[in-house]
Amino acid sequence: MYIYNVTTNVDESVHEKWLKWMNETHIPEMLALGKFSDARMLRVQVEEEMGGITYAVQYTTDSKNTLEKYYQEDASRLRADAVKHFSDKIVSFRTELEVVSNH
Repeated sequence: MYIYNVTTNVDESVHEKWLKWMNETHIPEMLALGKFSDARMLRVQVEEEMGGITYAVQYTTDSKNTLEKYYQEDASRLRADAVKHFSDKIVSFRTELEVVSNH
């Protein structure tokens, strides 16, 4: 199992709009792709020097192969949609995590 983690710092001026868009539009679109079994949003509990509010959204997928299909088939379009809505008011970075064990 893999987790595709997207950490985003959101400017406070668009925070509420971004949060609504994530919960009502973006995360449902990601799940509708059929490549991720679930998603969870977490608020990062550190204050950034740059300001803003930081979140991590974790999407669970069954394999590296499925994640690669997401990159090839969907990632560019979905990332462009975020830029269209929020341009320079958000900064994101992505991390791939392999689940080693659950307890």
